[in-house]
Parts: sequence; structure tokens; C-alpha cells
Amino acid sequence: MEGVNKNIVCDFYKSLAVRDTVTVQRLLAPDIDWWFHGPPAHKFNLMQILTGGCVCDDNNYFEPISIVAIGSIVVAEGYHIHESEKTHWVHAWTVENGKIITEVKEYLNTSVTVACFKMSNSICITSPRSPKFKNMWHSELTHNASIPRLLLVL
Repeated sequence: MEGVNKNIVCDFYKSLAVRDTVTVQRLLAPDIDWWFHGPPAHKFNLMQILTGGCVCDDNNYFEPISIVAIGSIVVAEGYHIHESEKTHWVHAWTVENGKIITEVKEYLNTSVTVACFKMSNSICITSPRSPKFKNMWHSELTHNASIPRLLLVL
């Protein structure tokens, strides 16, 4: 299923790049849940493009450098340059039943680590050093940057 989920997100980015709004709308749930973390000045970049409130002149504005699927979550990372300013982005997409994207968590100029932990006896307490805690993915493009760092736990 992870391969199917990754393909859906890859198709989304390809459709976005060529402004294929029909495919973009088909891949996104009409009530998609969007969450943002980053500089307030960039808050509506992705959402304006998705809703048609902004037409981006650069077809590669959200061209992913890497995409990885972790269960129903697909994480994509890239950057764009606007007016000589480089902005790193990470999108964590939730794909439901291998068919439709229902959620996106957007991180701008933020280093993201995706981790998974196993519950035992309904106890959710764990630490990054616990054997139940496993790093699944982390931002590469922001490796040496002095920016906020977040942990996305699955």
C-alpha cells in the first residue's frame, strides 16, 4: 500500500507542476485537513495554490527532492527560491485507503523528523532512546540550518 500512496502523492506534484487542476482536485479530498508550521509570511503558499487563490509562475515551486511513504503518510521534501530567498519545505500527506489525500501538514523552514513508536499495555509514554521508538525519516535539506526542529510521531 505504501507504493500506491507514494504514487498518489507523486501524481499530485506532477499534476500541480503542469497545472492539471482536474487531477489535483481528484486526488485531494474536498474537505482536506491542512496544518501549517513556519514563518507567518508564508502561511498560505500551498493553500493558495491548491485553492486557485494564487497562480504560481514557477512550475517547479513545489518540486520534491525526495518522497518517502511510511504507511498511510507520505513525506515529501524540497525547496523553492523566490527573490533570492531559499525556503525549505516538508509536506506530510495522509492518503486514505490508497485513493485520496485527506490531510497535509506543511512545514516551512523547519527540520522534521518522523518517528514511530509501539504502544504496550495502552501506555504511550516513550523516549527517543527507548527501543520502542524508531526514527523513520528526517529532513535532509535543512541539516545544517539554524531553524526550528519538530518531531512528527506516528
